[in-house]
Amino acid sequence: MNICVFLSAADLDERYTEPARHFAGLLGKRGHTLVWGGSDVGLMKVVADGVQEHGGRLVGVSVTFLADKARAGADEMVVARDLAERKAELLGRSDAVVIMVGGTGTLDEATEILELKKHGLHTKPVVLLNSAGYYDGLREQFRRMEAEGFLPLPLTELMFFADDPVAAMTYLEAGPDAAVR
Repeated sequence: MNICVFLSAADLDERYTEPARHFAGLLGKRGHTLVWGGSDVGLMKVVADGVQEHGGRLVGVSVTFLADKARAGADEMVVARDLAERKAELLGRSDAVVIMVGGTGTLDEATEILELKKHGLHTKPVVLLNSAGYYDGLREQFRRMEAEGFLPLPLTELMFFADDPVAAMTYLEAGPDAAVR
């Protein structure tokens, strides 16, 4: 599977890097390909290192203004002209999406992917990896959106909240019968 991971390029605390490293190891060991923002810094580097160390492939999609931070040792690296093109490339090259901890850029990517899914423009599974409870507030917000009629489909069809890397990978590997695609 080509698994797109949206995540921070910041250097983060171990409570976030350890689950990311664990997920990267699972991804690599199980023969999947990481499709990610291409950066060789921060949490993006942690995940790319883990995937590569465990035999997985790396497909990066950088953007012109961040090309100097792109990972030199990726199996493939695309440089998009802007963030919109980058998001389209990331989604187009992936079979599934995992959202890890991040800031406004990660939140932007996540909401766009969810909006496209909401409108039926893709059916790929989306997993939100809730490391150290980082997305507890967002989970509550989505539950409220669903309860108050803001989501045209059940939250369980829009995304899966995983509290640990094993749950995230189990959901993705369960296939179309278990994961809503």
